Amino acid sequence: MRGVMLFLLFAAIVVGGAWWLAGLTGQVSATLDGYTIEMATPLALLAAAVVLIGLALLLRLVFGLLNLPGMIARWRARRRNQAGDIASVRALVAIAAGHQAQARVQTAKARRLLGDTAHTLLHAAEAARLSGFEDEAEALFQKLADHEHAGFLGLRGLFRQAWQRQDWDAAACVAKQAERIHPGTTWLRAERSEVAIRTGNWQQALALAAPGAPTAAYAVAAVQAEPDANRALRLAKRAVKDSPDFIPAVLAYASKLREAGKESKAQTVLREAWTRNPHPDLAELALAAHTAPGTKYNEAQALVRGNPQHPESLFLLATLSLQVGTHESVAEARRLAEAARTGGLNQQRVYRLLADIDAADLTGATLSRPRETLRQAMAADPDPGWRCETCGTGHASWLPVCPNCKTAGRIGWGSAVHPRMIASTVSPPHDAA
Repeated sequence: MRGVMLFLLFAAIVVGGAWWLAGLTGQVSATLDGYTIEMATPLALLAAAVVLIGLALLLRLVFGLLNLPGMIARWRARRRNQAGDIASVRALVAIAAGHQAQARVQTAKARRLLGDTAHTLLHAAEAARLSGFEDEAEALFQKLADHEHAGFLGLRGLFRQAWQRQDWDAAACVAKQAERIHPGTTWLRAERSEVAIRTGNWQQALALAAPGAPTAAYAVAAVQAEPDANRALRLAKRAVKDSPDFIPAVLAYASKLREAGKESKAQTVLREAWTRNPHPDLAELALAAHTAPGTKYNEAQALVRGNPQHPESLFLLATLSLQVGTHESVAEARRLAEAARTGGLNQQRVYRLLADIDAADLTGATLSRPRETLRQAMAADPDPGWRCETCGTGHASWLPVCPNCKTAGRIGWGSAVHPRMIASTVSPPHDAA
C-alpha cells in the first residue's frame, strides 16, 4: 500500500510538472556561426534536460572505463579471498579430523591465496604439528607470536611445544611473554603455576596457586629452597598459619626457629603440634639435640604432656623407656607399649617393640615369647609412612612432589595396604593424616 501511494505521488508530481512546463509561453533562440535556432520555451527546456542527461551518462561511461582495471583487480581479489577462506576452512576441518596430508595441502593453498595472516599462520602451524614437523611448527608459531594482534596465539603454541618436550625453562620464558600480553588470563595462570612447580620456583607457585591448592606444601617447599634465613622463617610461619596440623610445615617452622637460635620457641611449636596431631617426626626433631636415653625420655615426657594418652605418645615413651635399660624402665616400657596397642595402635612397629621388650626382660621372658610376638606382627597393620595420595607410592620422608607421578602437594602420612586386603579390592584405600 505504501508503494502504491508513493507511485501515485510521483506520478502526480510528473504530470504537474509537465502541465506547468506546457503552460510556459515565449520562445528561446540561439545563434551560432550564422545559424539561428528558435524553439518554444517548453521544448527548449526539455532539450536542455536531455542534453544534461546525455552528458551525465557519457561521463559515467568514461569514468567507468577508467576504473575498469581497478574493478577487475577488486573482483579478482574477492575471488581470491573467497577461495582462500574456503581453503582455510577446509584446512581447519582437516586438522580437526586428523588428516595430516590434506591439512598441509589446504594450509599451503590458504597461505598462497591470503598471505601470512593470523588464521593461515595458526592453521599452518597446527598442520605442521599434526604431521610431526615440530621445527616447522615452532617457526610458524614464532612468526605468529610476532603478529601485532594475534601474538598470544603464537606464544600459546610455543608454550605447548615447550611443555610437551618438558623444557620447563623455555615454557616459563614463553609464559612471561604471554602474561605481558594478556595479564591475569585464567588458562595462563594455571599453566604458569604448573611450570613454577616443575622448575622448583615454589614462591611463584605459591603466588599463582588457585583456590584449593595445597599452599602449605608449596610454602614448605619454598622454605627448603630459600637461601635467605629471614625469608625462609617468614615462609615457614605462613605455612603453619595456613595449615597448623600439617606436619611438614610445623617441622619447617621449628627447624628455622632452631637455626635462628630460638630453641625455646621451637620446642613450644613442636609441643603444641604434638597436642593437636602427634607424629613421630615431631619427636625426632624435638629430641635431636639429646643423646642420653634418660634425658631423651624426660624431654619426651615434656613433649607429650599436652596429649599423654594418645597411642603415639605412649609408643614414644615406651620406646625411650626401653632404651634406658633398667629393670624398672623395661617394665614401664611394656606397660606403655601394651597401652598403645590397646589404644588402637595395632601396627607392626608396636609388636616389634614388644618383641624387643621381651628380649630385654631378663626376669620373665622365654625364648618363645619374642618369636610369638614377631608372629603377631606379621598379621598386624603395616607401619605408617609418607605416601602419595595420588599413586600410592611410599617415600622415606615428605617431599613436595611425588617423583613417581609428579603430583605436587599430595604426599601425606598414612599406612600402606595390608597384604590381606589386596585380594579383596582393586584400588585399596589408605589413610592420610
